[in-house]
Amino acid sequence: MKIDILCAGKIKEAFYRDALNEYAKRLGKYCKINIYEVKDEQTPDRISDKEKNKILGIEGERIRKYIDDRAFLCVLAIEGKKYSSESFASMLKEAEDKSIGKIQFVIGGSLGLDESIKKQADASISFSDMTFPHQLMRVILLEQIYRSYRIRSGEPYHK
Repeated sequence: MKIDILCAGKIKEAFYRDALNEYAKRLGKYCKINIYEVKDEQTPDRISDKEKNKILGIEGERIRKYIDDRAFLCVLAIEGKKYSSESFASMLKEAEDKSIGKIQFVIGGSLGLDESIKKQADASISFSDMTFPHQLMRVILLEQIYRSYRIRSGEPYHK
């Protein structure tokens, strides 16, 4: 199974990169992980809805270049469905069964994700009603993907 993480913005902090590398290494036993980063737009502190939509559209077009129309596409969005770790593992298994051997997760930038990509998605998930830095969401997502494979394999994991 191939899993792509498509995201806006680069990881600047070494501790996030270290965590991502660790989970990617652990996941190597179960799947192949690819992370595709696209340039994120500078966002002024005070922004109009029109400016926000323009930025989301630009970032969305950059992300769209990596979307494989045959893959199972899952976006991370605050309004998405919430899962327990066990139900996320089941959802991931169902996505694998429905896909062509590839699942793509999309994480937007600091303003979120373009609506057109959300509408294109096969699934929308939320990890919380809280807002997290998009760099941290990459780590959380990889950890949950790793945890789901451990659950599905009957291997121990921390509850």
